[in-house]
Amino acid sequence: MKQTSTRPNIRHLSLSDLQEYVVRAGQPAYRARQLYGWLWQKHALGFEEMSDLPKVFREKLMADFSFPVAKLELLQQSRDGTVKCLFRLSDGKAVEGVLIPAGERLTACVSSQAGCSLGCTFCATGHLGLQRNLMMDEIFDQVAFLNALAMQQAGRRLTNIVFMGMGEPLLNYKQVMQAIEKITDPHALAFSPRRITVSTAGISKMIYRLADDGVRFNLAISLHAATDEKRSQIMPINQSNHLSSLMEALAYFYQLTRNEISIEYILLNHFNDSLDDAKALVKIYRKLPFKVVNLIEYNPVPSSPFSRADSSTTDRFIAYLQQQRVNVRLRRSRGADIDAACGQLANVVHADAALPTSHADVH
Repeated sequence: MKQTSTRPNIRHLSLSDLQEYVVRAGQPAYRARQLYGWLWQKHALGFEEMSDLPKVFREKLMADFSFPVAKLELLQQSRDGTVKCLFRLSDGKAVEGVLIPAGERLTACVSSQAGCSLGCTFCATGHLGLQRNLMMDEIFDQVAFLNALAMQQAGRRLTNIVFMGMGEPLLNYKQVMQAIEKITDPHALAFSPRRITVSTAGISKMIYRLADDGVRFNLAISLHAATDEKRSQIMPINQSNHLSSLMEALAYFYQLTRNEISIEYILLNHFNDSLDDAKALVKIYRKLPFKVVNLIEYNPVPSSPFSRADSSTTDRFIAYLQQQRVNVRLRRSRGADIDAACGQLANVVHADAALPTSHADVH
């Protein structure tokens, strides 16, 4: 059910805003830091949890502010250790976050939009359409929750955070940047920006903006086809952001930031998995000092015409790239026994409001 409030969201206030509020409320100045710590470091889910604040002050906070949080509605745990979470937002929209254990790495994959406007034909999220942008606190909640889940299941913090979930991060630029600011804040979650990767389908003008803003995180390009002809068939965004303009934007980004750039490439059976496709990918790879090409096994989506490339074709594709001295890694399909594809769980829930839920107390 949709929730509305005329009170301002407490987490949309800056530290200086909180400091001014605390003074007006007749509280000692240090209360602002205490409050900030509860909001962003301890990840309180309500004012009642802020145990070292006076009760009268907590009651005033409840009267003056709203405190919406993303709540876990459904958790799916795969046999391979992957955990997929469906979060319900305060207005009823649903987004996904995933915890991916792989060797020493514990990666959180988070969403930046509810749905997506880009309509990539192989992607489950694209079939939802864009419902709305997420606010920075809704993005932060996913990371904080998945970090708590990592602590519970593995006894340690996340090692990496990737913006590769639902939505196009660069089309929600301001909120994504503010979320990353909180995630990396030493007085909040204190993650290194070098451990954060933002994935984009290739919004050239926003890549220029990333460079001009001097961001310190890494960038991943969802390429998935290495010619304009094929890429436009599966990614409509390529029609207005063709490969030559994308390469120019990435060159500018690297020149100004020296941040790592990687290529993401889903292998689709009989579409982009031929030797000619591999040759075209090598040409793209050599245009810039890309760190790696991540080849991705496709998780089939019922509404998509595509299927996973077979293992022998995948092996030949990799062998050719290696012969050409491309740094290539195969990202094996994770969570095959759950709704693994990005957006697939949200689609299931969207289609079946009576879906049973499984809650986990990891906070």
